[in-house]
Amino acid sequence: MNRKTIVIDRRKFLRHLSAVPPLAALVMLRGQGLAGLVFAQMTPGTPAPTPAITPAALDCIAAPSMTEGPYFVDELLQRTDLRLDPTNNAVKPGVPLQLKIHVYRVNGSTCAPLGNAQIDLWHCDATGLYSDESANGTQGQKFLRGYQLTDAQGVAAFTTIYPGWYRGRTIHIHVKVRTFSTDGTVSYAFNSQFFFDDKLTDQVIVQPPYNGRGQRDTTNATDMVFNNTDSGTIDPHDLGERMLLTLVADGSGGYTSDVYMGVDLSQPSAVSGNGGPGGFGPPPQGQPPQGTRPAPPTG
Repeated sequence: MNRKTIVIDRRKFLRHLSAVPPLAALVMLRGQGLAGLVFAQMTPGTPAPTPAITPAALDCIAAPSMTEGPYFVDELLQRTDLRLDPTNNAVKPGVPLQLKIHVYRVNGSTCAPLGNAQIDLWHCDATGLYSDESANGTQGQKFLRGYQLTDAQGVAAFTTIYPGWYRGRTIHIHVKVRTFSTDGTVSYAFNSQFFFDDKLTDQVIVQPPYNGRGQRDTTNATDMVFNNTDSGTIDPHDLGERMLLTLVADGSGGYTSDVYMGVDLSQPSAVSGNGGPGGFGPPPQGQPPQGTRPAPPTG
């Protein structure tokens, strides 16, 4: 059976799963020996403007682990709204984006919500700049970075903006999932990236403040990370297609998305690189080393 037939058959199978709750579907697909799964499920709401994004009700994504990239900085910012820069109280402008991330722990053929996991998000602003990066001239700034701990249902919610673009990459958001031992050190780490439909991106980047930069040079079709493949899954396929966010217009010019992620804590933990320019340096004075969780407040 060739690759094309495998993809078509799997997508037909996914359409049959459209009425299956995400948790049940994760259990069913885990039996295929997948290392990790992500769910992107459309929730009721106002459709996105034309061209609308209308994926299957349930899209299962296998083995979504991706590179951490060069711009991770462990800022230890626990917050929901990533738009605010706490160093100067400035709010990054852009199309509002609400993300609700649901994380499940996969264990053999079963799964359950993964509570108290640390979910970090980071991405560039509308002009393509990351905060706290010497290469971007943003040292000390902390916009569009932060983390949340999942609740007992495995849910963490974020408010941010639709990212902009920079040379050599399609538009994306980085995500890191970590669990911690009782002493505060990392016991498991998982890295991936979220992507956006190019047709919707084309609508967004002609609006201010995105529209002052000319034509972007990289789309999903030409992005090195989006087009990476993993032949170890039941469907050898570009990883980026498995990580496309399903966006729903919120009626006020922004978008919302529910993302369902499954992680297998028995798999090898991701290893952080040196972070690239500005990525990993000494922690700020008074903060714990990289890879540790700050102690909970007392009193």
